[in-house]
Amino acid sequence: MRWPLADWLIYSAVIGVILVASLNRGERADAPPVEAVEMDSGDLLGPITPFDPSVVVDSSDEDVRPQMGTAFSIAEDGRWITARHVVEGCRKPALIIDKNRALAADVRLAAKTDVALLLTDGGPPALPLAGDETLHKGQRAFHPGYPQGKPGEVATRLIGRETLRVRGRNNSYDEPVLAWAEAGRTRGLTGTLSGLSGAPVLDRRGRVLGVTIAESPRRGRIFTTAPGAFVAAVGPERGRDEDVLGQTVTTRNYGAVADQLRRDLRVAQVVCLDT
Repeated sequence: MRWPLADWLIYSAVIGVILVASLNRGERADAPPVEAVEMDSGDLLGPITPFDPSVVVDSSDEDVRPQMGTAFSIAEDGRWITARHVVEGCRKPALIIDKNRALAADVRLAAKTDVALLLTDGGPPALPLAGDETLHKGQRAFHPGYPQGKPGEVATRLIGRETLRVRGRNNSYDEPVLAWAEAGRTRGLTGTLSGLSGAPVLDRRGRVLGVTIAESPRRGRIFTTAPGAFVAAVGPERGRDEDVLGQTVTTRNYGAVADQLRRDLRVAQVVCLDT
């Protein structure tokens, strides 16, 4: 016996209605997509060893006049950190307040690392310091400052340890440093990052890991003080008034975070007023 085609269509429609009704009876309460949070991943960064790769910086033929750079507040009573080579040899260093004002500073040079302490009559709230933090290869960092003498910032990823061998006319030394690969920078900023020296190295929590001290443009790398050397140089001077940034720093917002730090003068430009 053969069923008429119309009967098959009726049965198919009934089965379809029953199937849809049964599926719709199950409750669904899906959550919205989870926003990705960047985590520090990768191998732990090992200790300093004699086998760390090295990079040579020959400053013997460079212009030895004082440079401009970046500094950041570590205590509200007027203590700042910058790179030593930014203010070494400068008789009248100052921090730029606005287009018409500069704040004079006294200088204390660290003995064994490219770090200098600036002292002024009062200052903005301090940036939080991370201390001798455990680091992971591949973790991000952010460097807000004044590259080429203009507001700007750079994002990096940690590569590992290297030894910076500085060879100058009157001063030669070897310093363990951290090497970071550049991963991004201020839109429109091209060429050298000169002027970023002295900028803080911020982790994703906005804490300072060290000081930006050099770059290798051909290799796309930025060098910063090693945590141990930074802690030794800054530890006795750090204030108790540190105020955390209150937000996670990411590749999406690090430009805005840097702008706010500069507006609050927690990150400031350093110049030399020698004539």
